[in-house]
Amino acid sequence: MNSRTSISRQHPQLRGKATWNARRKAIWADRTLQARRVMGLGLAAIVALTMLPAAASAQHLDMRMRAHLRNHPDNLVKVIVRVEPGRRGLVKRLLRRYDATLQNEHDLIDGITLWVTPRQAERLAKHPNVLSVSEDAPVVSTQVGSQPNLQQSVGILPYQTGVAGTPYEDGYGIGVAVIDSGIAPRPDLAGRIVAFRDFTTGVALNVPPVDGYGHGTHVAGIIASNGSGAGYNQAFQGVGMYVNLIGLRVLDNTGAGSTSNVVAAVQWATANRTAYNIKVINLSLGHPIYEPAATDPLVQAVEAAVRAGITVVASAGNYGVNPTTGAVGYAGIGSPGNAPSAITVGAVDSRGTVSRGDDRMADYSSRGPTWYDGFAKPDLVAPGHKVVSLADPVSTLFLQYPTFRVTAPNALQANYLRLSGTSMAAPAVAAAVAAMHQVNVEMGTFTTGVPRTALTPNAIKAILQFTATDVKTDAGVSYDHLTQGAGELNARGALDLVRNINPSAPVGSWWLTGSVSESSTFGGAVTPWTKSMFWGQNIVWGESVYTNNIVWGENIVWGENIVWGENIVWGENIVWGENIVWGENIVWGNNIVWGNNIVWGNNIVWGNSATRDAGAGTDASTDPPEVTAEDTTTVINVPVKK
Repeated sequence: MNSRTSISRQHPQLRGKATWNARRKAIWADRTLQARRVMGLGLAAIVALTMLPAAASAQHLDMRMRAHLRNHPDNLVKVIVRVEPGRRGLVKRLLRRYDATLQNEHDLIDGITLWVTPRQAERLAKHPNVLSVSEDAPVVSTQVGSQPNLQQSVGILPYQTGVAGTPYEDGYGIGVAVIDSGIAPRPDLAGRIVAFRDFTTGVALNVPPVDGYGHGTHVAGIIASNGSGAGYNQAFQGVGMYVNLIGLRVLDNTGAGSTSNVVAAVQWATANRTAYNIKVINLSLGHPIYEPAATDPLVQAVEAAVRAGITVVASAGNYGVNPTTGAVGYAGIGSPGNAPSAITVGAVDSRGTVSRGDDRMADYSSRGPTWYDGFAKPDLVAPGHKVVSLADPVSTLFLQYPTFRVTAPNALQANYLRLSGTSMAAPAVAAAVAAMHQVNVEMGTFTTGVPRTALTPNAIKAILQFTATDVKTDAGVSYDHLTQGAGELNARGALDLVRNINPSAPVGSWWLTGSVSESSTFGGAVTPWTKSMFWGQNIVWGESVYTNNIVWGENIVWGENIVWGENIVWGENIVWGENIVWGENIVWGNNIVWGNNIVWGNNIVWGNSATRDAGAGTDASTDPPEVTAEDTTTVINVPVKK
């Protein structure tokens, strides 16, 4: 039956004289009437009004929403709906017409936050302009709970001993957005909290800096503390002690928040990047992975920020070992650590020394690969175990964990905290990135007198991985790449390389302008760079970083299939060392994979579970067991891959 015959039978008055406008009005009236009769004025009416196929599935729902649909289909759930670019207005008008409660909008990801039932969400997911419907998942900080002189541990030269004729390495003038529980206005940060917004209500409120939980203040101190609260003692200084901080509060006084508020904060930072010279975003928080990176709202917000030229640093998570058995666990990376273009950071225990020979992976540090996508993560690791940093004496963490308090020399009372976790490792990398930006800009002044072209996030990530150093077990065996990524943060090597490249060189040309040793010295020991880079599911070896490659562009998503050189195209499969092989067809279990001898592919073979490396990430002191924020808020459930 053609459309003309159908309309004529339903509307005899249009026979022989039906016009296009008349037919459209008739069709619309019929659909509206049918929708109102069948579904009332609820959100589900959208489906009838848009002629959706009857056999549509819930494939656009994330794992949490599918679980809600099975178990509690009529309970209200706050969701983030992502729509096709340019179609948000249409979907929004339909939602408003049918009394759906809109909470927020997210221009950065073409998203809308609203309350719906899982049944309504399933129908909404079938809308032709809707890309995904995800639960507005709760996010938490990723600390677990000292080592002295964090600057020397990562290879930053102290302000007082800058190299003559070259810039200092203190991040001066570079903005780092700390999206966390806030920042308390401690003396160690005086004058450098240049902006503060509170997103815990869903909107950006311009309020004085505050941090009821205390996590964000600790993170900010690792980035930018000048140690004034400890008499400028270097042991209490951050990695970039002249970095400007932009505090974006998304976690409440218990350390919990929502994905939509984090997305709103990322959007604000991206929109205001020029006003505050925001070059870096630090995300020491996250939630379990519930869906592929391509539909995850938090991941897509991160990718949009990277496309805008901001380097995003994310903590890997603290699910590296089974808390009951101590067995090693793989695939524990959280979101947004699964964002391809983010720099995802795991935690190292530096044992309180500058030398790297005794550094060990913290057992709790989450390992890759990422759930659903199989991305090689973390990207690198950094000191994150028992890190001393700023504390607010009235914050939840300070009051709840008195054994973690640290009193600076000559201080009358405790004014710092010792915490552990990938939350503490990420800001060390964020500060190193700020120093890289500062050195790159100021090197232009020392050479040509003209500021250099800005380093792109992809170039920065590649430099950090290329210059990283290998982390080994007590037995002298290198940790696998799904545990340590490219290796441990080597800010010394990264800054040396930045000094010797020309970002203004034409794409495809050699941009190395001076010689580099491909090694760095820590504690008197010469430590070689790993000279490796992890591109999606693949390893790139050699001297690729010495060329201004097309892949460093801001329009390139990290890990996409790219032609490297003339003959090599990286595909989807890679052998990780001798034991771990990653394929694309995987049968997933219900939990993190425990055990370290793993064959990924059409079939999975689990080897014997490995106990933690002796002393790795453990503490021989009498301190009580350290506590993760996740222990008191949520337990990770790794989803089953469909």
